[in-house]
Amino acid sequence: MRFWKKKDNGPYPRSFAKRLTWRIMLMLLVVMGITSAIVVLIGGSIALAGISFFCDSRLDYKAKSVEQTLSEVYVATVNTIPDIEGNLQRPDRMRGIMKRVVELNPHIRSCGISFREGYYPQKGRWFCPYAQRSDNDSIVIMNTIGGQEQDYLHEDWFQEAMKAKEGYWSKPFFDGNDKTTPLVAYLAPIRDERGSTVAVLGVDISLEMLANNISEKDTLKMDSTKKWSAEKEVYYFIADSSGTFLVHPDKERIIRQNFLDVVKPSEDYPDNDVGNKILKDNESDFQKNGKDIDALIIDDEEVTVTYTSLEHTPWKMVFVLPTFFLELAGYIVGGLMLFFILIGLIVVFFVGRRGIKKSSQPLKQLAASANEVAKGNFDTHLPDIKSRDEIHQLRDSFDNMQHSLNRYISELRDTTAQKASMESELKIAHDIQMDMLPKTFPPYPEREDIDIYGSLTPAKAVGGDLFDFHLHDNQLFFCIGDVSGKGVPSSLFMAVTRSLFRNISAHVAFPERIMFTLNNALTDSNEANMFVTLFTGVLDLTTGHLRYCNAGHNSPLLVGRDVGELPCLPNLPLGIVADFQFKAQETDIDPQTTIFLFTDGLSEAEDEYHAQFGDKRIHQVATRLLSRRQHQPQELIQQMIQEVHDFVGGAEQSDDLTMLAVQYKPNG
Repeated sequence: MRFWKKKDNGPYPRSFAKRLTWRIMLMLLVVMGITSAIVVLIGGSIALAGISFFCDSRLDYKAKSVEQTLSEVYVATVNTIPDIEGNLQRPDRMRGIMKRVVELNPHIRSCGISFREGYYPQKGRWFCPYAQRSDNDSIVIMNTIGGQEQDYLHEDWFQEAMKAKEGYWSKPFFDGNDKTTPLVAYLAPIRDERGSTVAVLGVDISLEMLANNISEKDTLKMDSTKKWSAEKEVYYFIADSSGTFLVHPDKERIIRQNFLDVVKPSEDYPDNDVGNKILKDNESDFQKNGKDIDALIIDDEEVTVTYTSLEHTPWKMVFVLPTFFLELAGYIVGGLMLFFILIGLIVVFFVGRRGIKKSSQPLKQLAASANEVAKGNFDTHLPDIKSRDEIHQLRDSFDNMQHSLNRYISELRDTTAQKASMESELKIAHDIQMDMLPKTFPPYPEREDIDIYGSLTPAKAVGGDLFDFHLHDNQLFFCIGDVSGKGVPSSLFMAVTRSLFRNISAHVAFPERIMFTLNNALTDSNEANMFVTLFTGVLDLTTGHLRYCNAGHNSPLLVGRDVGELPCLPNLPLGIVADFQFKAQETDIDPQTTIFLFTDGLSEAEDEYHAQFGDKRIHQVATRLLSRRQHQPQELIQQMIQEVHDFVGGAEQSDDLTMLAVQYKPNG
């Protein structure tokens, strides 16, 4: 008679029972047979490996904290350079820039920009706007630092930085005011539009602040005195490429003492140049020529060191561990292992009888974990199963499923966050772009001889169209343009074009020369092969004489006695061919005439059937408004926008819509 049933496909597998049987037998044999070998061979290795791992982990953690601080200072400095270089013609803005840098970056103690001798004649020989964070966290701004007492022009740091090709971290120094605060600065050359170095931007950080990144709770002092001592202490220090201490538990050593003066080779590593090897090595390395480079003598104490290079600096961060801790750890680990082995021998007897029950326990735990995962708790801990049988395979399947679900949720969360971040950044870019364009109308309310109105509606968050105008010597300089392409690249090219126009037209009165200079600037390093169509005009408000130059843009309309196109020569767009000779034209503008400029976003606006608004409709709208004497700039543009909206209906805007209108009214 049989008391067990047989499956249709064969008997029950016996691998589970065999594994349990062999586990109990082998446990007794292994524990009793190799106990001594484990203690002797593994105890010391585990201690050394554990401490080595601890040293590497702590050093890496602290180094990343310091690197993050230095990186934030570096990024703040690099991001400030374009702002400074873009405002070189506005020296009075430098103080505000320095103040903003210190306000927005809590790691920065002070910030100053030192200009070369007499760069601004009106400011004198020395000009160094400077902002410093005071002890109460307020920002102190000084007009300048320089003079006979503080002649930075002859300082080594200034002369070296003026010759530097890029920014770098300076040598450490003490604050020039209190002579006690240790500082280090990131120095970066400032260049004008011709590439000449005109100033040095210096951003100072306190070495005490860097020391705060290495928390005092990570130093293990074994003596009871308050005075710092290297004996039986775990500590960090940072040294520059020459070995000068930048951060050290003994503040008296900072800047004043060199690492090479306190380090000596040990008997295991008798190389007299070991200190230089640490300072010059690019990696943390425990093996050199078959011997441990970590066996050193610092301050007459035998220690183990782990070191690493701080990213983007020539500095080394070193973690120092007295050899005493290694020996103590070996004794502790060995003793603990012997203790647990004895306990294990006692426990094995009782555990063996319950082996089968214990072996089946993971199945219950897996079932409970699976229920938690089914409820949406994807981080539920799964039981650790070290056997290589069917239960382990089941656990691995659950683990793979759990990781797949976590990865999917994480990727979905990251994708959502990235999308939100991108939308936020595009909104900021849109606001910045709109702020660059004139937005106050009428722009010159005190003048009755001119009326101006402009409008720009980008097709995307940011666009590539632009318009601008300004008055100089009773002449109105104005322009309208359209950059090739759409989106962020076009918006950047648009911002550059607008800035160049404003700067060039402030010094050049002829539109063909403005175009020539602007074209060469855009052609230089134009690896993206972008271009911009641009119309530029200079209207003499005294005589009504208009000089203009068109670089491949739509011809403007003259809305006055009648409606007609302003004749334009076919010059090339800007950014295609360097040194192109642009041809200017000129005409006289009748009183009460409105010059209507627009981009192809108006003429090529499409409805849902892809029919275009077209030049004919533009003429019709302008003619209708002229007949009603409603061709003033604001009325003309607003009516044109309404006509386009009525035409396209619900169709998506396909291109930037930009218009600028200038009416000449010499009689008020």
